[in-house]
Amino acid sequence: MAFSTVGSKKVAAHVSILLINLIVLILSARVNQFQDFFFIADRFPFILSIITFVLLGAMTVVDFVSNSSVTGRPQFEVGVLSVFGIFWLAFNAFSASRWASCPLNCSTIPNDFPDTVQWCQELSALRVLVWIEWLMILFIAALTLRFAISQNSRGNTHVFKTPLSRYTPTVPAGQNTEYAFGAQNNPASYTTYNPSNAAAYNHSNTFEPAAYGSNAFEPGVYNSNSYNTQSMQYHDARLG
Repeated sequence: MAFSTVGSKKVAAHVSILLINLIVLILSARVNQFQDFFFIADRFPFILSIITFVLLGAMTVVDFVSNSSVTGRPQFEVGVLSVFGIFWLAFNAFSASRWASCPLNCSTIPNDFPDTVQWCQELSALRVLVWIEWLMILFIAALTLRFAISQNSRGNTHVFKTPLSRYTPTVPAGQNTEYAFGAQNNPASYTTYNPSNAAAYNHSNTFEPAAYGSNAFEPGVYNSNSYNTQSMQYHDARLG
């Protein structure tokens, strides 16, 4: 089954996180290799990028192969992305405290140390990309949560029971959810109330016999007393 319109955007968002995460993984591996994986602050983004790549990658693969995956439901994805966001924020803050002692301007390193210059450049890119990845995770989690809540409030309660990759709303945007069930069964059954026709619904209007055609009672002949409310019988007003 092909992805829905919403599902295609969601999968594209997850793939973009995976691409940034892959770059972070490569850069952190090179930075740690230069330092022989000595500093814990350098190992944090390396380990966390591996975990993110494995879990988020597995969720994306399941979206491709399954039409009813639990991991693709919005509540599950928001939960996973929120946990990722917390860990990335905490570890980035810890690593940034160590990276503060590293030079920001790599051109100050003598050219006699090309390996050190390259390490400095890769570390500079890494310290920026880890924050970009955290912002992307946070933004997509918030966007997914907002979308799911808005769809549920419109009457599309199946949004929490369907993978977002296969989700299609049944109640259009702007439709009143009170009439959603009727609109699906018989859209023509609902008419628009026109305030200008309000007089037509006034029960105090005078009865006009002419409105009933040529066989209507003749004005002046029809007597309201000819209707017997006690016996619930009609009498011909013309007899007498």
